[in-house]
Amino acid sequence: QVQLVESGGGLVQAGGSLRLSCVASGSIASISEMGWYRQAPGKQRELVATISSGGSTKYVDPVKGRFTISRDNAKNMVFLEMNSLKPEDTAVYYCNLHIMTWGSRSRDYWGQGTQVTVSS
Repeated sequence: QVQLVESGGGLVQAGGSLRLSCVASGSIASISEMGWYRQAPGKQRELVATISSGGSTKYVDPVKGRFTISRDNAKNMVFLEMNSLKPEDTAVYYCNLHIMTWGSRSRDYWGQGTQVTVSS
């Protein structure tokens, strides 16, 4: 069994910063790609950023230069540092990890989501 727990969301004024964390626990053999997604009210869930097992990162255009994704492989954690936050960044943020468990195929796992609210 694998569990993902997120933390770090909250209410912040425009221009502020937040740091999201996601930790995976359970029968984990390896974790390849890690990512963050977000879902705003009335909208579909969308990709924000990804980081490969080798540390290569990708970002969607709206967050480039403001958000930074990173990972700690020893602790099975992924982070999202969010700076210069804007009201349009308001959403529930989800971590997504591609995990191989012992004796099973690899698949995607999702965190429970953490609310980020940016006030103007």
